[in-house]
Formats: sequence, structure tokens, C-alpha cells
Amino acid sequence: MTLKIILHAPTPAALGRARNNAINVMREAPNAQVRIVVNAQAVAAVLDADAEELDALTWLCPVTLLRTNRESRTPLHVLPGAAVLEIARMQQAGWVYIRA
Repeated sequence: MTLKIILHAPTPAALGRARNNAINVMREAPNAQVRIVVNAQAVAAVLDADAEELDALTWLCPVTLLRTNRESRTPLHVLPGAAVLEIARMQQAGWVYIRA
């Protein structure tokens, strides 16, 4: 069974911790699936600073994008629904939630 981890980052400080955690997980458990789920104030932090090796793991809240009038960029992903709802759905599907 593959380890699946959600690293939730709602603030710029949490984003920094989530990115560090993702690097640690990828080093220690290279077969794990990792998603950095970003909402609230952390969305602007993601959009304003590239993190090349981690952007492809990063999922943005569409509600925050809409409210802040911002657009995603490649290779970032946009969640299909509000971050809080998508986190709950991922947990139902076996993902482990960690608040960064």
C-alpha cells in the first residue's frame, strides 16, 4: 500500500514547513505520494515564488484564487473544489492529513 500524504499550508510560514516536509518525505520514502494543499494567505506566497521541484506537488484552492483575483501557473494544480472539502475527500480516500 502506497503512503499518501496531504501537507496542508494555509499561511506562508506553513508553506515553508510543508515544502521542507515534502523534501524530507521524498528523501525518506521515495514511493510515497505527496500533495501540498494550499489555501488562504499561502496561495499568494506560492504564486509569487517558484519552488521548481515542489510546484508539481502543489495544489491550490480555487476559492482563494477567485477571491484574490489570481490565476494559477504551470506546473501548479488547482483543486476541483474548496480546499477544505477536497482535503476531506482525500482523507476518505486514504490520504493522511498533516497540518504544516
